[in-house]
Amino acid sequence: MTLNFTRLSDEAREPTRAHHGDAGYDLYAVEPASIPPGGRAGVGTGIALAIPGGWAGLVLPRSGLAARHGITLANAPGLIDSGYRGEVRVLLLNTDASETFEVSPGDRIAQLLLVRHEEPELVEVASLEESVRGAGGFGSSGR
Repeated sequence: MTLNFTRLSDEAREPTRAHHGDAGYDLYAVEPASIPPGGRAGVGTGIALAIPGGWAGLVLPRSGLAARHGITLANAPGLIDSGYRGEVRVLLLNTDASETFEVSPGDRIAQLLLVRHEEPELVEVASLEESVRGAGGFGSSGR
């Protein structure tokens, strides 16, 4: 598979993997942002992707930013459909109670994971077949 991308600004960086075999590609900020405690900011990466049909891009938080600074994604995971050709933007959320988080151009702010997906045929039925779990939802399996 090939993932074509284009830089929308001269400062944009190509997505990279830290190690051979890593599933996620680091995404880099192309613009600064200051995110106050409890605040959020949409940060551009300066790149656009051509994700192949049958695939989707998931934008995920970086574990180091979450562990050290409380930075996660407000819409984790973010979904990039194969038909989207605009700039990849990352909606960062600062969960820290007291520290403002500063983003500088070139900072790694998220990671991109490509996943295959199916396009099922939707069929409305009068009722669903039974399962062991049934309708048990949140907390139904205990603590």
